[in-house]
Amino acid sequence: GNELEQATNYADLAVNSDRYNPAALTNKGNTVFTNGDCEKAAEFYKEALRNDSLCTEALYNLGLAYKKLNRIDEALDCFLKLHAILPNSAQVLYQLASIYQIMKDPNQAIEWLLQLISVVPTDPHVLSMLGNLYDAEGDKSQAFHYYCESYRYFPSNIEVIEWLGAYYID
Repeated sequence: GNELEQATNYADLAVNSDRYNPAALTNKGNTVFTNGDCEKAAEFYKEALRNDSLCTEALYNLGLAYKKLNRIDEALDCFLKLHAILPNSAQVLYQLASIYQIMKDPNQAIEWLLQLISVVPTDPHVLSMLGNLYDAEGDKSQAFHYYCESYRYFPSNIEVIEWLGAYYID
């Protein structure tokens, strides 16, 4: 708690000294978010964006706050706007895929994950997510391909090992 308390005090000082500074507002939002008040954090992020519509940190964190509040359409909107500004951001691509998974839209999730592996081709977690989605869609050969790739970069993932084992038994 002590570091968060200090961060909160500094964030308050910064916002009080310059009410319109997007970085100060974003930092204040971050301390509130860390304390678990996503609703209030979202207000600080929105205020930061009113002062600088291209403040990518505020936009990203607003998307995360909406996601945590289960306001999925609004979260999606934030990450799509961010994608237009930062088309090769691995974090943004990951969030978009994650949101489409939450929305039960595996085809869209797959599309975003495929874009993501063009940016981070050796991420075993992303590769196994693709394997999982293709498997759920009934595309065993694509699932096999991505699970094998995931295994190649991280051979200790038990879920991947179990899936590959079951695949070879079938």
